[in-house]
Amino acid sequence: MAEEECSNPQWLAWVKEWLDLARERNSKGVTTYRNAYESLRACPITFEHPAELQQLKGFGPKLCDRLAEKLKAYCQEHGLPEPERPEAKRAAERARREAAEVAEDGPAPKKRKTKPPKAYAPTFRSGAYALLVGLSTQPESASGGMTKADLIQVSQPHCDSSFTAPSDPTKFYTAWNSMKTLLQKELVYERGRPLRRYLLTDDGWDTARRIRATAEWRSENATGGADVNQGASTSYGQPQSAQGAQPRSSSPELIVLEEEQPQPEASNAAEHNATSDEALPSFSPINLPPGSFSVRLLLDVREVRAKRDRDYMQEELAKQDATPIMRSLGVGDAQWIAKCHDPTLLQRLGAEGDEVVLDWIVERKRMDDLIGSIKDGRFHEQKFRLKRSGVKHVIYIIEDITIDPAMWQRYEEAVHSAIASTQVVNGYFVKRTAKMDESIRYLARLTAMLARKYEGQTLRVIPSRVITAQNYLPLMRHLRDTQPSEGHYVTYQVFTSLASKSEMMTLRDLFLKMLMTTRGVTGERALEIQKRWNTPYELVKAFEACGSGEEGKKRKRELMSSELSHLVGRKKMNKALSQKIAEIWGDA
Repeated sequence: MAEEECSNPQWLAWVKEWLDLARERNSKGVTTYRNAYESLRACPITFEHPAELQQLKGFGPKLCDRLAEKLKAYCQEHGLPEPERPEAKRAAERARREAAEVAEDGPAPKKRKTKPPKAYAPTFRSGAYALLVGLSTQPESASGGMTKADLIQVSQPHCDSSFTAPSDPTKFYTAWNSMKTLLQKELVYERGRPLRRYLLTDDGWDTARRIRATAEWRSENATGGADVNQGASTSYGQPQSAQGAQPRSSSPELIVLEEEQPQPEASNAAEHNATSDEALPSFSPINLPPGSFSVRLLLDVREVRAKRDRDYMQEELAKQDATPIMRSLGVGDAQWIAKCHDPTLLQRLGAEGDEVVLDWIVERKRMDDLIGSIKDGRFHEQKFRLKRSGVKHVIYIIEDITIDPAMWQRYEEAVHSAIASTQVVNGYFVKRTAKMDESIRYLARLTAMLARKYEGQTLRVIPSRVITAQNYLPLMRHLRDTQPSEGHYVTYQVFTSLASKSEMMTLRDLFLKMLMTTRGVTGERALEIQKRWNTPYELVKAFEACGSGEEGKKRKRELMSSELSHLVGRKKMNKALSQKIAEIWGDA
């Protein structure tokens, strides 16, 4: 992004001056200023006061205060009003609200909100989870209980950790240590001496029943214990209907996101009408028979454990018989291909290369990276590009690593909202893992499962000559609607070309990016604006049609809020945002 395209160009220029000065002096502050410069240049958000920049990488209190002093001097020099600090604005707003409440109702004693105690929900496949499942295998009326040896035997298949050997050789803890938690919470009680026996209490049976009602439990038991289909952790304290939409499965071992929910991106009338069913190309597919190919995992070369340990994922996957092919991927962090045993087979049949892209792709994010992508807007862009890739099954792996408590408190709500949106709005499958090793095991299991699925069937490949950037997505939708039982695939060369940021960029994409540079215009709101006015030209003309003078300016300021008054929820366009857009696009 050029400096003039930055949402905060004046502040960026000041940071650039300090960065150049630090370089001239060979100062230790070069790294700090460089990080601040890069993050501010890439940020699409327009800030009102430098104090708000602390959420960006490279900006600490000192640098923000220095920018604030610079801004103060700049405003005094040019006779401009100085922006109010965020904390002062919040305090003033709070004081106004309290004054209004006192004037209306008189002072009232503050009541402390009390939250109902949350039902205990052990993590999926943890020690406590497995012990509750194991104890629930005996009849509820049984009074004898289970010995430790018997309980470990029935619980171990439901736990990722060992009940007998520590996962860390330097520690002494095993999954059995979770029994102490269950006893303290009075979900389990023990009886008998010297041979102890364990039983579930009434609360323990309630928790076990909630566990058995979750999607994870049903999925695990449908696959014989392999949690390939395991997704986001479920709160067992809530009814199943309140936990959000879960991906459906049409076979015992395979996630199939059958008819995806309508998505905002897909509802654009211009996109649907651009290529009608009559205009779609007719073709005879290239058939790859079973035994002519093998399923391989592609892993992005940037998926590393650390700068000095770049081969960790590759080596660990190889240990689990899922040796990946390492390359730079245009979209996603991992995907699967069918690689022909005969490298000339596809060429003889009228295609190119020796690889066919399968309908599965993975985006992996550590929790800190997820927060960073939400802050700078990459999260929405990546989801948009994953949809434009045409891949049917998209999986988000989110690694719940430990992060700074202050940062988590600030962004916890945004993270939960982003995950829920990914599942419900986009229809993508979310897999939560505790660390990279668990993600690696999941990728290995998924590779084995896809090999069993695809290597025994005929693959139908769409000839490359009939595919264009305009007809690709409509063609894939048409084939999936009219021939749902038969998969159609493209070669890897075609996929990488279509997934390229530059080759897939359309006027619609550019228009959406332009709209989202305005603070408050989310991806959902930008899509609604683009549905109403297909191009920037149409939007500018709409503002011009409002006329001039004071009455025309008023119509411009209210154009968005009046034309899009039917929107609700997060898409709703208030008058303040409508006025801000009018100032940018309509010179109101």
